[in-house]
Amino acid sequence: MPRLIPAVLAVLSLFLALPAQARVNLPDFSELAEKAGAAVVNLSTTRTVKNQDKMREFFKNHPKGGPFDEFFEQFERRFKDETPTPQRSMGSGFIISKDGFIVTNNHVVEEADEIKVQLRGQDKPLKAKVVGRDPELDLAVVKIDNGGDLPFLEFGDSDAMKVGAWVMAIGNPFGLQNTVTAGIVSAKGRVIGAGPFDNFIQTDASINPGNSGGPLLDLDGKVIGINTAIIASGQGIGFAIPSNMAKAVITDLREQKEVKRGWLGVSIQDVDENTAKALGLPEPEGALITAVMEGDPAAKAGVQVGDVVTAVGGQPVKDAGALLRAIAGIRPGGKAELTVWRKGKTMKLTAVLGQRDSAKITKTQPGGSGGKDEDEAATNDLGLSLRPLKPEESRALNVPPGKGLGVVGVVPGSPAEEAEIKAGDVILEANQTPVNSVADLSKVLAEDASKKGVVLLLIKRNKQNLFRTVPLPGK
Repeated sequence: MPRLIPAVLAVLSLFLALPAQARVNLPDFSELAEKAGAAVVNLSTTRTVKNQDKMREFFKNHPKGGPFDEFFEQFERRFKDETPTPQRSMGSGFIISKDGFIVTNNHVVEEADEIKVQLRGQDKPLKAKVVGRDPELDLAVVKIDNGGDLPFLEFGDSDAMKVGAWVMAIGNPFGLQNTVTAGIVSAKGRVIGAGPFDNFIQTDASINPGNSGGPLLDLDGKVIGINTAIIASGQGIGFAIPSNMAKAVITDLREQKEVKRGWLGVSIQDVDENTAKALGLPEPEGALITAVMEGDPAAKAGVQVGDVVTAVGGQPVKDAGALLRAIAGIRPGGKAELTVWRKGKTMKLTAVLGQRDSAKITKTQPGGSGGKDEDEAATNDLGLSLRPLKPEESRALNVPPGKGLGVVGVVPGSPAEEAEIKAGDVILEANQTPVNSVADLSKVLAEDASKKGVVLLLIKRNKQNLFRTVPLPGK
């Protein structure tokens, strides 16, 4: 051991003799912060809320005729003539053109009666007006008038950013103007349930309330994300909308004041391993079609329930979210070249897209109710009690007469219960074969499903279609 000491000391002295820059290869953000910070702004908004409206909202679920009626009536009278209360909030944004267009989050300016923008180094805030908003991606563009010679930021390529790359955020957390934080890209493609197009960049650069709408910058000073969300109970976890998703939306908002997205007209879900096995897919990837809207682009293109979309325009579709983003990224009237897996074969379909409209969007609602019936069938190996639908049930559930099997019971702990099949569901298909009787289902289970070890059931629940995959016992 004593012999090692001189060697260790020699290496240490050599390391200490190196320039500081060679010893510690960390970026210096000072120049970037100074230059980019000039284009980052503080947004303060005011929204007028009536006290009476707030009380009605608070007590909107109060049933009439209860013991607290007198109390609520007194409260109503007390606040009836109160002066409206201003509600203030703050956020961030960044200038994208020298004539004063500013990007921020939709939730920062939504329902605001007044928007003020504070530029760095100026005492007096400027009034801003909303140019356009996109609630689905949580983006907005506002405009100020300041003589047309403002510093601005440019967008970079978010796809080129690698996990582990250095990034810098600038914003106004808790109203602290022009706060700079630095970190790395922690992950990409995060889905956090914030909206239909979740595909966030995750970063450990400190993001806090008030940072919303501010830029996430690469080392070249290009905006590669718009800081949008945080996990309230977490630290070092922030989320930004990728610039490559935001650029087209911001252009639409700036030039047309609205966003136009493609619409296919389908309901979709992810493909898990058991579903892939049932469909004969090589990998559990793609978007499984659970319903096709009559008269919409998908129906006209020949898309069918049970198809799996594996690519759009030659670009792989990994899951349902990827299909949604790919279609939304194509203009209405544009063509979507779909690669579809259908009953063991790959085929190509072309859909001329419509325009996405929130009124058309349907969401599968969990639930369903049902009970025992004197005509129910014996419980099968899946743990399901089934019977054909009665005519009045078919009409109520919008199922063609004589089609489908009603689920009237699910055995606790059975494969069917684990697959989240519920009493009140209607089974329409098994392994893409229509089942209109218990015998039809039994045949599929004994033949095709037995070979694969799983059965893929198309069910209708609350007038919506969805797939459930049930492993066969002992397979």
